[in-house]
Amino acid sequence: MTPPPGEVLRVLAAARITHVAGIPDNTSAPLFDALADHPAIHLVTVSREGEAFALASGVWLGGGRPLVVVQNTGLLESGDALRGTAVRMGVPLPVLITGRGYARLAAAGVDPRAPPEGELLRRPDVDSVALLTEPTLDAWGIPWTRCDDGTQAPARLAGTVRMARTQETPVALILTAPPT
Repeated sequence: MTPPPGEVLRVLAAARITHVAGIPDNTSAPLFDALADHPAIHLVTVSREGEAFALASGVWLGGGRPLVVVQNTGLLESGDALRGTAVRMGVPLPVLITGRGYARLAAAGVDPRAPPEGELLRRPDVDSVALLTEPTLDAWGIPWTRCDDGTQAPARLAGTVRMARTQETPVALILTAPPT
């Protein structure tokens, strides 16, 4: 069970996030549920992850302070919207990525930094999205950090927001464990 997202909400409010755009998954669903009734942060669910990046870029153009929340599978789907819109425009966009597949990598004894090639991508005990997430962010020039300890998620998210705003670019936090 995913713990309540209270600390994450406090981080978002303190950072004056105005909009959260994305699609909920098992890990992020409690955050989306909590945001549904939030008095200051507008939740915008989209039908495809690429829409979240385009929408967040538009919110930023309008003076808002958006955050995108997607699963790593959806991140891969949204590459052109992220690259061609948010990166190209220099949108200071924090991106919270829930990391599907990292637990399976650990159970299989595979380091997430292993080169994503050949047999490893075809192994039935490995979810290849976890192998592809970090190299994809690197290829797109997106600074990122991974948080494997849910207790550190709020502080790491605050750092991600600060970095995105300082560097005026999308910056990602990959959560492999639910926030506590």
